[in-house]
Amino acid sequence: MAIANCIIVDDDEIDRLMVTSFVKRFPNLNIVGVFESAEKALPVIEKERIDILFLDIDMPELNGLELRKKTLEVPVCIYITAHPEHAVESFELETLDFIIKPIKFERFAQTMNRIEEFLEIKHKAQLFESSIGGDTIYIKEGHEQTKVKLHDILYLEALKDYTLIVTNQKRHCVLSSIGNLLKESHFQSFIRIHRSFAVQKQYIKKIGSLEIELNNNVLIPLGRSYKDNLIL
Repeated sequence: MAIANCIIVDDDEIDRLMVTSFVKRFPNLNIVGVFESAEKALPVIEKERIDILFLDIDMPELNGLELRKKTLEVPVCIYITAHPEHAVESFELETLDFIIKPIKFERFAQTMNRIEEFLEIKHKAQLFESSIGGDTIYIKEGHEQTKVKLHDILYLEALKDYTLIVTNQKRHCVLSSIGNLLKESHFQSFIRIHRSFAVQKQYIKKIGSLEIELNNNVLIPLGRSYKDNLIL
């Protein structure tokens, strides 16, 4: 992972020191600033190139959720909080991970693995290219194009502004949101079954209350608001 700029915001001094000490164990993280309030952090975020936000939620005046709403251009947001009840709301704000205090280094290290994987995918992702023929798409990977047959695609998975195109052989990442991808004529056979997933109807083997099973036994989460899409 290339050097990533980060900011730490927490109104508790001990927690700020703890997170700072953890971050310093990772040489690829550069701390741009450590702040006791969102108000003090916001001007720096707006001025500097920030890659990662480590945010508390329960802070006076401007809280961590409100700060994120103002800084959605920052690729990675990690919440470190004593309030698990905010988890659902936080993930609606493009949150990569949600850590419950008291924070342990082992848990923080897991988060760092997720951050590295996300930034690596973001770095490697290339623009999706239009297909040639009705059942094939071409995906740019470096200086080459990879040919992918539509019937080989198991599912689509959203990753912020990117979409993973998953086959049995490989996971391809394209710079296109899953919503925009599903508008393409080539993906008309796919249906949205979750905020982050889309599948092809003909490959659905079993429909459960919380997930669906594909013909190859892969399990995909099923969102409540998307169940009507499965009426065959």
